[in-house]
Amino acid sequence: MTARTLKSLTAMLGAMLLAGAAQAQDTIKIGVTQPLTGAFAASGNYVAQGAKIAEEEINKAGGVLGKKIQLIIEDNKSNPTEAVATAEKLIVRDKVPVMMGAWSSTLTLAVMPKLEEYKVPMLVETSSSGKITTSGNPYIFRISPTSEMEARAFTPLVKKMGIKKADFLATNNDFGLGASKEFSEMAKKEGVQIGTMETMDPKATDFSAQLAKIKATGSDTLFVTTAVEQATLILKQAKDQQVTARIITTGGSVSPDQLIAQAGDAANGSYHLVFFTPWFPEAVKNPDIAKKFVAIWNEKKHNVGGLTEGFRGWDGLHVIVEGIKAAGKAEPEAIAKALWNVKVKGINGDIAFIKQGPAGKESAQNVPSVYLVKIEGGKVVKQ
Repeated sequence: MTARTLKSLTAMLGAMLLAGAAQAQDTIKIGVTQPLTGAFAASGNYVAQGAKIAEEEINKAGGVLGKKIQLIIEDNKSNPTEAVATAEKLIVRDKVPVMMGAWSSTLTLAVMPKLEEYKVPMLVETSSSGKITTSGNPYIFRISPTSEMEARAFTPLVKKMGIKKADFLATNNDFGLGASKEFSEMAKKEGVQIGTMETMDPKATDFSAQLAKIKATGSDTLFVTTAVEQATLILKQAKDQQVTARIITTGGSVSPDQLIAQAGDAANGSYHLVFFTPWFPEAVKNPDIAKKFVAIWNEKKHNVGGLTEGFRGWDGLHVIVEGIKAAGKAEPEAIAKALWNVKVKGINGDIAFIKQGPAGKESAQNVPSVYLVKIEGGKVVKQ
């Protein structure tokens, strides 16, 4: 190799490195940890798709602080240990100043100590466990409702639906157990008799033992809390075992469209608490935003059943970007401080934060909208 060739290669390499550095400086990285594989994969992928749509639209509109945003999406594999590893990678190696995650309450709770250790804020888009915002982590900003908020929103429907006796079937983790606790306590206060409270492993596929106990109680209502994969199987098996109780899913964690497609006739008659109604976007507080999101989602030919999860990624990313804009710089502490005063017109209503948790270490909690829908004749109908 001649001296001239070596010099040319060195110059070329230097130019490439400078171009790479310039490109890195021209983007603001935002970390995302979601379950893209494992038990919660369907939902995690939908959230990621919603975030990517938001990324594209925000960048088309000029980005934030004169820079494009760049999502760094990691797969936490529906596993708490992996969730911690993804958070540490995003913070330490990718140097993201802010994150979004981690779908499941158990995954989010696992990540939370890392947020405090590195002082990096995280926008929580899905998780519902009350512990997330009451345990004293000032780097948590949650836009999804807690199980307690959801139960409170459901309260007026107890008498309207004529619920007299209720059973509970929930995934055995923070998400499921938290929902069963809040909904059963709410139901008791409304004079409802509580039958059996059953749990299941998040990876379980056979619920015959639990459903046999539920059938034996003679309850008129069964509250189910789990992800869409298990909810599909529960509807099918409940029909096979001739369980007559009306089934209501909580947590906004199932896609009614996916249930219709995969559970067929077994989905008919079931009720679902959701936080977005893509079947009738005019019903939400900010219909123009909802209609725009639905149109882009369909244009990209994403699974229509994923809209009830995908909107979380859209709303979450828009809140983060408003936080960066208000902070005036892409630095963790500045973003954490700025997020407290952010107000965003989201698909799930107007997003703003209230304080929850111990004084001086409060977490931020949004108060979102909650809707009840029913599947009838293979279609989603308003309630």
